[in-house]
Amino acid sequence: MIYVTEEISRLIIEECLKNKSCDPIEIFNDIARMDFIPMHGPEHHVLDGACILTAFHNAGGNIDLERALEMMMNEGMKMPIGSCGLWGVCGAVTSIGAALSIIDRTRSIAPAQLWGDRMNPTSSAVYRMSEIGGPRCCKRNGYISMTEAIKYINANFDVKLPIYNVKCTFSDKNPQCLREKCPYN
Repeated sequence: MIYVTEEISRLIIEECLKNKSCDPIEIFNDIARMDFIPMHGPEHHVLDGACILTAFHNAGGNIDLERALEMMMNEGMKMPIGSCGLWGVCGAVTSIGAALSIIDRTRSIAPAQLWGDRMNPTSSAVYRMSEIGGPRCCKRNGYISMTEAIKYINANFDVKLPIYNVKCTFSDKNPQCLREKCPYN
């Protein structure tokens, strides 16, 4: 199995720590354009959640960003490449699930309501992905996952992150792009 490397994960974390935006999509786009982030790959298992954590912190969210990003890196590095096809769950979803768990300090044993509430954005993201269909697109699935995380954060915390109609700028790099069938094209 192939996993995101610690070296790439640390580069993602460094870029997040430098970024002052409160917009996770903007942070994502800035970092995803960098040479060390391929069109598809396990880098998104760290990147997507790290962008949520960074925006949450920059918007006034109560987390220790360095510690949160380190936790995100450790969780994201456990998910192998191709988990969408192999396990039926996209790494972008697990990444935002991990980020939300870090934000609300949820673990496997948590109050029932909190535990269940946090499942809503991840299950919504998986459902949206299933409706759109494939083939894979790590950027599209990142946008879907982050949008669901933003909705959850805006509804459950005293932090408001921007939400808007995202326009993808990566389609020319993806030979499998759905083009007009993609909601971000």
